[in-house]
Parts: sequence; C-alpha cells; structure tokens
Amino acid sequence: MQRKAYVPGVAVLLAALLTACTGSDDGGSKDDARPGETATTATTAQPGRYDTLPEPCGSADHDSLDSLLPGIEQLPDTEQREQAYEGEATQTYDTDRKAGCRWKVESTNATDYLFVDFERVTSYGNTVSDDSKAQEVYGAKVEAADLPEPSPSESASEESPSDESASPQTEDGDQADPTTTDASGSPSPDPSGPSGSDSSSTASPSPSPSVSGTPASLLPRTLDDLGDEAFLDDALGTSRQRTVTVVFRTSNVIVTVEYEEQPATTTTVPDSEEMQDKARKLAERLAAAFDD
Repeated sequence: MQRKAYVPGVAVLLAALLTACTGSDDGGSKDDARPGETATTATTAQPGRYDTLPEPCGSADHDSLDSLLPGIEQLPDTEQREQAYEGEATQTYDTDRKAGCRWKVESTNATDYLFVDFERVTSYGNTVSDDSKAQEVYGAKVEAADLPEPSPSESASEESPSDESASPQTEDGDQADPTTTDASGSPSPDPSGPSGSDSSSTASPSPSPSVSGTPASLLPRTLDDLGDEAFLDDALGTSRQRTVTVVFRTSNVIVTVEYEEQPATTTTVPDSEEMQDKARKLAERLAAAFDD
C-alpha cells in the first residue's frame, strides 16, 4: 500500500494553532496566585531553625546534676547513682515536638527536684512563621509568671536639687551663708552639724531591699544574654520549699528548667541566690548546646 506523503505546511499550521491555544509564559510569573487565591495565601512564612529536639534526659551532664542534686553523691550504691543520673522521661506522643525529663534525689538535708522541658513550636498558618508563633507561646508563659515590674534605677543624684535651690537666697539674690543668724545677731549652729539633730535623722539612707525582704537582684525578672529572650521566676511555698524556674526561647524552641528544693525541716529556707545560680548555669549550658 502506498503511504501518503508528509506535507510540511500542515505541520507548521498545527504548531501555530497549538501555540495560540496554550498561550505564552513570557508575561506570567511562577509565583502568580492561582484563580481564587490571594497573594497572602500564596506566600509561605519561614520555618523555624529547629525541626527536632535533643534527648532531654541526656541534656544535663553529671557535673550539673551533682551540683543541682547533691544527694546523688551521697548514694552508697553505684547502680542507684547511675539510675539517679538517668532521670525519668516524661510521657509524650511526639518527641520532635515536646520532650522532658525529671530527676528526684533525697539527701540528709533536703529533697531536690529537677525538670527539663523542650518544646518545639510549629505554626500551621502560611502567614505566621514558627519563630513568631514561638514568641507568642513564650509571651503567654511570661504573662502566666506574673513577673513584678522592674524597680526604677536609683536616681537620687539626678533628682538632687541644684546649687541654687540648695541654699536659701537673700532678697538681693545672693546666696545666704549656711549658718543662720538669730534675732540677737549671733550665728546659730548648722543643724546638719554635730550639734544638730542626731545622726540617725541626718544619715543618708542606704539602698533598701524590696518590700518582701528579697534583694532586687534576686526577684523574678527577665534575663539578658540567654537565648533570644528569657525570664526567671522564684517562688517560696508555705512549707518552705523553693522553686526556681528559668524559661528561655531560642528560635522556635522554648526550654524550661524547673529546680525545686524541699528542706528536711520546716525551719530551714533554701538559699535563693544559690538555687538561682545553679538553675541559670544549667540553662546557659542548654542554650549553648542549641547553638552548636
């Protein structure tokens, strides 16, 4: 059977028709929203820096645990010490989203508790980044902690009266002599001198602690140089147990260190400064591990 000859003109015509039907991509953009989509929904926010979490029970080294849980070194049995170091993982259904570990060790003077928690925040909205969502979650934790307002810095020197207002002036505008003159013309002693009022009323007041008796440097407060943002809370319970909590955020991960001490006797109060120092040091080590 004789085959029909191939006609070039027909092929050219078909190609032209196909081009007209499909249109050209020159005037479009790959980022253009599809029909029914807005420019907002077509844009996806940036993911967070971290997509996994470290293993919490292995996050605190033996030196940190020896410091926070002094009862470990008092355990006579090697196997008991190893179990105390291991801690107990908290129940979770997704270790890449939330993971924690608890330690509890008794000593002759107190029972110490330690809790380390990692939470990776993920935003499911296209317009909200993981970091922004983590900031929102962290802000809720700060609000729940109800931190006291920072005390104003001491500015007595700035608010002290000027030289002109410190000394009384005469009618001519000249400053009067610090020693005053009584009706007989005899100068009276300066009330601020040794023969004036007693020293207790003239001595300059020393900086006083807060109303609760706790120095301002140990009150619950925000912390600098720890993650992207951080705060510390310190609470003393009715049975003399003290709980120090350090929370910090690094990108889309929020870390909580909770350190509690229950003294063996109700007459003993755990040292606030010592506990805060230990909790902060562990938090700093955890933050450094995230940066590695």
